[in-house]
Amino acid sequence: MAQGRHGNPFAVLGRHAWNGKEIFCCFLPRSRNVWIEDESRPMGRVEGTDLFEFLADSGDIPACYRILREDDSGHRHINHDPYSFRPMLQPDEMEAFNRGEHRSAQKLLGARRHLQDGVEGVIFAVWAPNAGRVSVVGDFNSWDGRCHPMRRHVQQGIWELFIPGLRQGPYKYEIRNARTGAVFLKTDPFASVCEYRPATASLVPQKSDYDWCDGKWMEQRVTADWSGKPMSVYEVHLGSWRRAPDGSFLNYRQLAQELCAYVKKLGFTHIELLPVMEHPLDESWGYQVTGYFAPTSRFGHPDDFRAFVDYFHQNGIAVLLDWVPAHFPRDDHALAAFDGEALYEYHHPVMAEHRDWGTLVFNYERREVRSFLISSAIHWLSEFHLDGLRVDAVASMLYLDFSRQGEQWVANIYGGNENLEAVDFVKKLNDAVREECPGCVMIAEESTDWPGVTRPTSEDGLGFHLKWNMGWMHDSLDYFSKDPVYRKFHQGLLTFGPMYVFKEKFVSPLSHDEVVHLKKSLFGRMPGDEWQRFANLRLLFTYQWTYPGKQLLFMGGEFAQETEWDSAHSLPWNRSRECYPAGVSGLLLDLNHLQAVHPALSQWDCDSRGFEWLNGDDVEQSVISFVRNSENESLLVVLNFTPVPRLNYRIAVPEAGMYQEIFNSDDNSYQGSGMGNPDSLKSEAVAYCGREHSLCLTLPPLAGIVLKCQS
Repeated sequence: MAQGRHGNPFAVLGRHAWNGKEIFCCFLPRSRNVWIEDESRPMGRVEGTDLFEFLADSGDIPACYRILREDDSGHRHINHDPYSFRPMLQPDEMEAFNRGEHRSAQKLLGARRHLQDGVEGVIFAVWAPNAGRVSVVGDFNSWDGRCHPMRRHVQQGIWELFIPGLRQGPYKYEIRNARTGAVFLKTDPFASVCEYRPATASLVPQKSDYDWCDGKWMEQRVTADWSGKPMSVYEVHLGSWRRAPDGSFLNYRQLAQELCAYVKKLGFTHIELLPVMEHPLDESWGYQVTGYFAPTSRFGHPDDFRAFVDYFHQNGIAVLLDWVPAHFPRDDHALAAFDGEALYEYHHPVMAEHRDWGTLVFNYERREVRSFLISSAIHWLSEFHLDGLRVDAVASMLYLDFSRQGEQWVANIYGGNENLEAVDFVKKLNDAVREECPGCVMIAEESTDWPGVTRPTSEDGLGFHLKWNMGWMHDSLDYFSKDPVYRKFHQGLLTFGPMYVFKEKFVSPLSHDEVVHLKKSLFGRMPGDEWQRFANLRLLFTYQWTYPGKQLLFMGGEFAQETEWDSAHSLPWNRSRECYPAGVSGLLLDLNHLQAVHPALSQWDCDSRGFEWLNGDDVEQSVISFVRNSENESLLVVLNFTPVPRLNYRIAVPEAGMYQEIFNSDDNSYQGSGMGNPDSLKSEAVAYCGREHSLCLTLPPLAGIVLKCQS
């Protein structure tokens, strides 16, 4: 015990029967004198140790007795003995965790305030099956692992300890590996609050007193049909969207006020946050998570984050969050080799490593890891009222050979490259979210053609609601980066997408990954002189907002940020006040409004009835035209990808009538040339492109227009 090697402290410490009496034992370094309850019961020091003992008649001392001690400086302290309390973890809950079926494991493990037998304190519990000893350490015991060793539930691999009287402060677990004897410190995998980086300790949680004001939102969310409504998402990195004048971070409540007003003004329906889970390295943007249950302390406390989400809900804007179950960092204080052995990661060294990212891969085969991850997902959605999760790097989970060559991967039991355990985990994750958090949206960043990503699990799909359309993103950016002179040779980049767009339910993203690592900003990719570059960017957004599926745009794109995104600084807000960039923002506002008032741009986003070609074959002029449909409305979209105006350009129309131009990306208000069709256009009984009626219009340069039949 004195050397910190004893793995069963309750066999030594606390109260024990002995020859018809009771013997009490405690281990209290840095103590001169120790008594039970008061000075009438002095405990004797075991010679040469910091162990103290007292022999009493049976029943003389209360069940929850207190220890009075005098420290080396003469100060006295009195508190209940942690080793006088019985086990508090429920066997059925521990078994559910071990089976991979616990969906709220943070209520079993971690640290939580508790009242036991009338005594206030904190219960600590941690899963560490390969440990020979686990202790709770912190300021309260001078970080001495000998002072508070934990009780072990051998079969479950779980350790617990109730520390009475503890109210606040940092803590970690000191773990001694059973096989090697190595001793090390780890933060709590289930911590709900963490220290501000670069400090790495977990913090004893305080009871939340936050009073939610989004009851109406939450009630409506359960039955809302998000799939048939507009969903335009503004993707945000909170650490660099806007900072204080001195370069410091704004807090969650400040960000809520400023960001919500900005997003609402632009007409976005959702925001999506890059991960706000605790992470040690700013440059990871939050994707190398060490606190899977804790909002990062960079921007405030958990209640501040609750207020952030609540404020958006009160203003009618949904909040999505990036969530990272594909990998975790190697930081010594976190999950890596948590109890001295591979625990959260795969045991096989090849399977355990993501070489591209220098991270470790979760062991989806291990049931306890499934409980951990599913509980994390449910925690964010339920505890913080988030409206959905975008699951990062799904492809890296599904494929054993993801970004691996030769002997760098191990085949599954059937010889294939599918990670069968990960597939099963993903299905269980999405089923759990549907059952526990109805109305929440699960979105996959999945970059391959894995079948059935958004198909229900009951139909052997993965069960996501939406999938990022990475093919659309890469093809579109490839096409737009080309000089218009050469675009006619690459029109297939535009026309291929509709061939598969209804095989899944898609989001069309222009994400953070596309504006970093020397890829240039969106504006920086656009060819031509300054006017053409802005026109191209407006055309890209028009194409994105009229294409089947939902939309996502990373911050800064809305005002044509010139440089790549820099996560260490605020967005260049001076740019947003310039004339041409303001035109881009105005265009996005109008596109969001257009989508809000015209169901044809959202109702059948994920239904093949929502899209039909008018002409995708005008390669020579680099023009495409199509129809977006809804139950009671159709809109015509015509896009000209060259700087050459097309006068008297004929397009097929689905029905005879008068057509009105209701949107034009070349409008003067966006700093365009103002060319367009201000007057109504009457169709003619002239067959064209397989349709009986057509009309002639003016097609502005590098622009898209939207027409609506008025009769």
